[in-house]
Formats: sequence, C-alpha cells, structure tokens
Amino acid sequence: MLSQNYTTLYHNLCGLFSRHLHQKYSMIFPISSPFFGSNDKKIPTQTLQLQLHSVALKKMVPMALAATMMFSAVGCGSSEAAAPAATTAEATEVVEEVSYKGAVTLYTSQPEADAQALIAAFNELYPDVTVNVFRSGTEEVVSKILAEKQVNSVQADIVLVSDDATFETLKAEDLLMSYASPELDGIDPTYYDVDNTYTGTKIVSTGIMVNTDVINLDEVEITCLADLTKPELANEVIMPSPLYSGAAAYNLGVLLRTDGFGWDYFNALKDNGITVGQGNGTVQTAVLSGEKGAGIIIEYMAIREQLKGAPVEFIYPTEGSLSVTEPIAIVNGTQNEELAKLFVDFILSDFGQEVTAEIGYTPIRQGVAAPEGFKTADELENLTYDTATLVETREADKEEFAKIFG
Repeated sequence: MLSQNYTTLYHNLCGLFSRHLHQKYSMIFPISSPFFGSNDKKIPTQTLQLQLHSVALKKMVPMALAATMMFSAVGCGSSEAAAPAATTAEATEVVEEVSYKGAVTLYTSQPEADAQALIAAFNELYPDVTVNVFRSGTEEVVSKILAEKQVNSVQADIVLVSDDATFETLKAEDLLMSYASPELDGIDPTYYDVDNTYTGTKIVSTGIMVNTDVINLDEVEITCLADLTKPELANEVIMPSPLYSGAAAYNLGVLLRTDGFGWDYFNALKDNGITVGQGNGTVQTAVLSGEKGAGIIIEYMAIREQLKGAPVEFIYPTEGSLSVTEPIAIVNGTQNEELAKLFVDFILSDFGQEVTAEIGYTPIRQGVAAPEGFKTADELENLTYDTATLVETREADKEEFAKIFG
C-alpha cells in the first residue's frame, strides 16, 4: 500500500487538477458556445457546469496517479534514497480508498427541484452515494424530527432548513452533531454556529414581488414593506404563513421587534385585506397568475420568474432585507456520519457554492458570484434580531399570529 505521504499527495493533486480543468473548460466553452448547442434548447446552466466537472474528473485520476508515481520514483529531489515507485495495483487501491458508497437521508424545506439539482451535482462527484429526501415546510420538518426523537427513531442524517433560530431549537434538543467542515475557511464566521453544529449554505432574502400587469408601479409606489398597507393595495397582497414557513416565522419574529412594525403592522395588513397563504410557493403562484398583485416572498422565487420574462418585479425593501441562510447540520447519532460530512463539505465547497448560485441563490462563500438580478451579501442591508430572543419567543409569536389571522 502507498504510504500516507503518497496518499496525501494524490488527494492534493486531484484537487489541483479538478480546479484547473473546471476553470479551463469553463473558459473554453462558455454557456452560449455552439459546443453545447443553441440557447433555444434552454439547457440549465448548472447542468453544463456539471458536464465540465465530469470531464475534469475523468482527466484528473490518471494525471494524479501518474504524478504521484513519478514523485515516488524520483523522491522529489531528496538526498535520501528514493522510495520504490507505486505499482498500478497500489494506485488502484488508493482510488478505491477514496470512493464512497451508501445512502444518507436529507430532511429539507428547499423546493424539490432545487434539492434534486443539488443532489445531482453531488452525485457527479459521488455517484455511488444515494441521497434520500423528505421535503416539507420548515415547521413541518422540525415537527417530524422532534416526533421521531420522542420514539428514538430519527430517520434524518442531514437537515437543511430555513434559519438559525430553527437550528438553535434543534441544538437545544441535542439533535445536532458538532462538525467543523474544512470548507469553513471561505465562509464568514457570522454565518455558522460557534459550536459548529450548523452552517449557513446560502443567503435568502425576503422582499416584495409585484405583478406589473396587475399593479402599475408608476401609479402606486412600492419601495418598502410599509407600502403594503396602502389603500390602493387593499385585497391585493398575499404573504406566507409563519405556521408553515420557517423563513416567515423568522421574519415575523424580527419585524415584531423592529421599530415601525410590531403587531400594529400586522394588524394594518389584516385590515387592508392581506391573504395568508401556506409557504412561499403559494405566494409565487398567486402573484404569477395575477390572482394577487403583490406578495411578501423570498427573493429567488420572484427573480427567477422575472428572468424568465414573467411580468413581475422583485423589490428589495428600503427598510432592509429579512435574510436567512438555510443552514445545514448533521444529526447527532447518525449511522452515516462519513457520508453526511461528505455532503456538507460538498455544499460548502467552491464547486457546491457555484452550483448553489447556478440554481439561483446568493452563495454564502466568499469569492463566488451571485446570480444575475440578486444582491450580494455586501449589498444587502440586513434586518435581524438577537437569535436567542427569536428562539424563545417563536411559539408565542406564532400563536398570537394565528389568533389575529385565524
């Protein structure tokens, strides 16, 4: 078997070749290139990048193995006797050592299509790892985990849902494993837990989606959340329910404790005929169809439709943006710890964050560009509040909201 030094060298060379080839082919074949066909085919950008990465992987292994064996034969210029060159059998053994097989279960509130796109990217790197998914709103995901914990039968290995406050609740129940991913180097420490039990994966901001066929923005000015209480917008606004959406529950907690809002704001919305849907998807559907003229919604659901040519516009509120980071965590006591760590590392890596951006989210990792139409982390003015307080008051806030809106 190769020594630990050669195995480390192999891993380092793999990473080097992978990054080099990914950049090289991305530059040679831009998305509009005839190499991939015309734009009329509407091939998803992330699919093209995954194809490029696959090319890199196919080239990477033989190059890395050859380089490893060369260094082992030459001894890297050392005055000591050169170690015996690695044999083909030994090289094959190294490849087998870094292969992964098995299955993990992900509980998430991400839209199904986005979760599957992320998993497809992961499987480009690890084709023998199956990722099973349970998908629902954050509040239902949390309820399921807590119920499973009561009977000592938690099925999730990994959890990826809306906000820090949710994860603090799970952390208090001793449901999260501490794991400091090696990919944390490129992420601002404010975006992950000090005890490394959860880490943000992206930045998702809430704002206002307007159907411009229903509401003429030249006649009705909408620049901030307070504008949604205007008489001109009576019965035209929809919002997600904090009883279903974790992001909406987080937003409720923050706005209740922000000057100029509080319960007076929510009562004003009710008096103006606001509709409370379920998740953000119900807001998107209502505004896109023209059933409602405007909605409070997470930005990617509006901007993606805007970029497709739908008659909608997304407005970042002037009061500031309500942002969550959709953290990811490994469940304490998982039987698939190694594979769970692999999935977390992938999402936080440069490649995982590039995929995140291509799917249509603001990446959380430094140096990875935001998609078209999205503000970067530096451009966002974030409305937030003390996480501990939000955790402590979350259920009471939801109960009061239910009393007001029925």
